[in-house]
This record gives sequence, C-alpha cells and structure tokens, in this order.
Amino acid sequence: MAWRLIPLLLLLVWTASMCRARTRTDLLNVCMDAKHHKTKPGPEDKLHDQCTPWKEKACCSASTSQELHKNISLLYNFTVDHCGKMEPACKRHFIQDNCLYECSPNLGPWIQEVNQSWRKERFLHVPLCKEDCQRWWEDCRTSYTCKSNWHRGWNWTSGINQCPTGTTCRTFETYFPTPAALCEGLWSHSYKLSNYSRGSGRCIQMWFDPAQGNPNEEVARFYAQARSAGALPRGLEPLLLSLALMQQLWLLG
Repeated sequence: MAWRLIPLLLLLVWTASMCRARTRTDLLNVCMDAKHHKTKPGPEDKLHDQCTPWKEKACCSASTSQELHKNISLLYNFTVDHCGKMEPACKRHFIQDNCLYECSPNLGPWIQEVNQSWRKERFLHVPLCKEDCQRWWEDCRTSYTCKSNWHRGWNWTSGINQCPTGTTCRTFETYFPTPAALCEGLWSHSYKLSNYSRGSGRCIQMWFDPAQGNPNEEVARFYAQARSAGALPRGLEPLLLSLALMQQLWLLG
C-alpha cells in the first residue's frame, strides 16, 4: 500500500523545491504591485530631495518622488496637516517613510498580497531600526493628529483626508505613547520596531547615506535567505493541506 504514496510524496518534494526557488528570487530587487510603483526597479537620476538615496535602483519615478514632498500629494490626496501645520522636523520623517514605501526595492521578504482597490500588495512587519523609529517618535511628539491608525477611517467628503467626526486633535504622544505605538500602529503594522541597531544588517533603515551604499540590500538578503532556509514559502501551506486531504481520501478509497 505504501508504494502508492510514492508519486504523491515526489509531488510534494518537487512543489516545495520549486516554490522555494521562486520565492528566493522574487524576494530580492522587486517592486510591489501597487498604484504608483514601477514594474521593476531601475535607475532614476532625477529623484527628488529625500528620495534620492534610491536613485541607483528605484521602484518610484521622478514625478512620484516630487509628489511625495508636497503638502497635499496628488498621489493619494493625503495630507499630514490634517490637524494644522505639522512641524517640519516631524514631516521629514513622513516624507522619508513615503520614499521608502514608494522607492525601495528591498522590501521583498515582507511583501504580502492584499485585496484593495489601489494596490494588490503591501509590506507587513518590516523590522525598522530602533534608532529610526525612536527619532521619528521624538521629532513628532509635539505635532498634532486625531487618529492612531492612518490607513482607514478618514472623512473624505472634501476630497482629501480630514479628521472623522468625534475625534479630537491632540499631540502625537497622546495617540502614540511609545515609539513602537507610532511605528507599528500608524500604518496597520507595516513596520515592526526592531531590537537591532542601524548598521547591524538585521533591520531596515529609513534613513541612509547613498554615498555609503544601500544598507537595506544586505538586510533583504539576510531575511530572504532565512525565509528560504526556514519557514515554508508563502502559499505552500494550503497546497500541502489539500494534498494531505487527497492522501486521506486515497487511503480510504
């Protein structure tokens, strides 16, 4: 009876190896399938201001990088000034966050499929270096907002995001009492506060000097290799479950 299971076991091994190989190559130097992302990363010599660290290999265009620096970007009709003018030191972090989101080709290990009108993929639980998160929080503590999650729940009746009825503009520190609350809660856990420091090769840097190279390339390689060597590839678990059920029906038959 056991010999009948050989084809099934061979199929499992082949599927696992093929999925692992595809996952390993797809996790490096990739762009998300989202509203303003390029299909593949490439050079962009005219990236604007804070987005220039990614000019050698970018998932964003020059025009996208320019829009990211405007008070009300036409990309999403979103403004950080929903509770009055945000402090410049704080706003710089949101511009840099947007540049990382739109331009970085090094977020592959954390890309997840989503079913949203404006994107088919997002990143989730990117390990943000603790200094970058801490500095973001410190520079924004005295600026104002009305929500602890900026992904949803806005009033869009005017065409741009406004505070929903019943909310109150208070300091960031009120809505985000800790650095982790800001970095992890702001964009529905896109980021995760890392215990690692900048330069460790184990956390994504939102800020870096392009003259020293892109440190996030090493980080992406590390997590891509760890994923390939450890956990099952994305999408393989349902397949294995289906094959296991087929095996049980085969044996019962």
